[in-house]
Amino acid sequence: MKNLRQTHGMETEQKKQLYEQVNMQLQELFLKTSDPVAHMATAAAVLYHRFDHYFWCGFYRLLDGELTVGPYQGSLACQVLKKGSGVCWAGISGGKTVIVADVRQFPGHIACDPRSASEIVVPVRNRKGEIVAVLDVDSDKTDQFDETDASALEKISKMIF
Repeated sequence: MKNLRQTHGMETEQKKQLYEQVNMQLQELFLKTSDPVAHMATAAAVLYHRFDHYFWCGFYRLLDGELTVGPYQGSLACQVLKKGSGVCWAGISGGKTVIVADVRQFPGHIACDPRSASEIVVPVRNRKGEIVAVLDVDSDKTDQFDETDASALEKISKMIF
């Protein structure tokens, strides 16, 4: 059986193809339930296990004005993120995807795991268009995320609700 895990050194076209496969897999899996938390858990698991450069992958949910950890894969997460700080809150306040090549250079970065080196955060909107969560992916190497990741993860985030 072909090893589904991929190395970060893959070319952009290979990465796009892998994201397309993941997208199709998630579309099929999401038919089984309309529950967004189940979708988050499934997306986090599939993404984490398909991409080697994903050190942590999961969701933070906006609950009562706080970003609270939701379904994820990887090392232990912060339970609640300090309001207004870090990459996840930047994604919420800016309303758009944030790519950080080196988290040590990001003012107010929240280090739930000190091994985290780069990060991408994608807002997740409900059917009314309100941001209700973020999809957060970390790598333990710098400069691991680009526009290919952003575009693919934005498509996946739109499938959650």
